[in-house]
Amino acid sequence: MNSMIRGGTRWKRFAVVMVPSVAATAAIGVAVAQGALAASFSVSGQSFKVGASSIDGTDFVQYGALDTGKTGAHPVAVVGMKSATIHDLCQSVVVPVPVFGDVTMRLEAGGSKAVEAGNIYIDADKLDADATFNNIDIGVAAGDTNRGDGKGGKGPGMHQGDKADPNSFAQQADSVHFENVRQQAWATTAASFKLSGLHMAVKKGSGDKIECF
Repeated sequence: MNSMIRGGTRWKRFAVVMVPSVAATAAIGVAVAQGALAASFSVSGQSFKVGASSIDGTDFVQYGALDTGKTGAHPVAVVGMKSATIHDLCQSVVVPVPVFGDVTMRLEAGGSKAVEAGNIYIDADKLDADATFNNIDIGVAAGDTNRGDGKGGKGPGMHQGDKADPNSFAQQADSVHFENVRQQAWATTAASFKLSGLHMAVKKGSGDKIECF
């Protein structure tokens, strides 16, 4: 029997492609929520949105780098924090599906209890937020940030594998507070990521009412 066809889409075939990916993502999400895995969120050749009502971080660093992927190199500002608490975290990515159209995966956590992250790095090319820095050092060279070897610097250091110019502009601070955060990012990684109240949804379409913002 032929698969049911509506609007040019073979729904059984679409389900075969999408369901295993969603199931795997959900299983990984549960493990991360329980603090069982380090976390990495990236989509090959695509940016995604990250939002939060507030982020409090310790040992903050920021420096320029290049993220490389199938679509080439992307200049980004890497934000690193040794520890972070995040309220109302939202991450969303839009995946274009031929014939079917856009599909948005949206992950939310940290509503009633904050998300906790350790050694977290966000590679972003756009950031909107209200920020407060404590004991900030602006204009240091990227190579002078601490790599965790006790040789100086306030932050967790440059993320391993980052293609950063050691002589480029960077900044660091003892702590930071962000409010009303909206970022466009290419990758998020963390040594530990505890997602309290994790909720994930996959919906057809894109835009403000489906994505994080």
